[in-house]
Amino acid sequence: MGLRLYALNLWLRLVVKSGLAKMKDPADLKERMERDTARLMLIPDGAHFVSDVIRRPGNPRQVGMIDAIWASKGRPDRRKVILYFHGGAYLAGSSRTHRHLGAALAGAAGVRAVLPDYRLAPEHQFPAAVDDAIASYRHLLEAGYDASEIALGGDSAGGGLCFALLYAIQKRKLPKPAAVAAFSPWADLTGEAASLERNANRDVMLPVRRLDEVAEYYLGSADRRHPLASPVFAKWEAPPPALIMASRSEAIMDDSVALAEGLRAAGGDVQLELWRGLPHAWPIFVGRLGEADRAVANAGAFLSRHLKTGDDAETMVNAETDSGS
Repeated sequence: MGLRLYALNLWLRLVVKSGLAKMKDPADLKERMERDTARLMLIPDGAHFVSDVIRRPGNPRQVGMIDAIWASKGRPDRRKVILYFHGGAYLAGSSRTHRHLGAALAGAAGVRAVLPDYRLAPEHQFPAAVDDAIASYRHLLEAGYDASEIALGGDSAGGGLCFALLYAIQKRKLPKPAAVAAFSPWADLTGEAASLERNANRDVMLPVRRLDEVAEYYLGSADRRHPLASPVFAKWEAPPPALIMASRSEAIMDDSVALAEGLRAAGGDVQLELWRGLPHAWPIFVGRLGEADRAVANAGAFLSRHLKTGDDAETMVNAETDSGS
């Protein structure tokens, strides 16, 4: 483990994990994430950002507009796009906190990324985030993108939201995206995954004892096993290629393993990468941590390959890596 990663893990354990364990008001989490990310994120050279809005379908539950940011780096192929969902436990985060990661991933893939500000709990409980994800995907289709020109991406809760959206697309019989790339997806909100106990102390960021509370903020009385809430329970039909990255030491590692197993059981091509010694959703530190840079580069190459070839994408070899190289 390099000195920079050691220092990051120590800071996360002593400051971030400790703070999250004591935090009482979700509004404090929102404010802290905006403040800390603004201080820590490093905008890539050549990054470009454009604000936009996405219209929700006109029914009483989904009125209004969804703010969004288009992120790119260099000279992207404007015909292809990554629909990227930020992390933050469905309680915090925004297109602002993740625009640097969106730009870096888009640059690595040679395309653009759009990051919607989906509605957050506790003000907007499940399925508001999923409804906004569906609206964002439909917006791209209506804007003229073919499904083979759209990839899904996300980290943590946003990674779980990628697969919830994929399940919603399947149920609505919409055309499926070209590929999915998720970093540390939170995809099992039941609190039953074995890694929650196994990695409770090893995880340097997430206080496991608070996850059930966080899930309740988002889900309320909804069924935690509903596939749109916990997509590890989805029954997939011909899913698109997926890249899933997680750390072996994070509390929700088993979410990634379960997702990969479910997708493979349905005939999906899945590249599962389990990295050693990394914190939860470490690609957020792109530009400041070598392992984050490599993860984003790997994900960008994966998405580029499938966006460029669409249905003729070469089959990915199932992979599991310890080093992340």
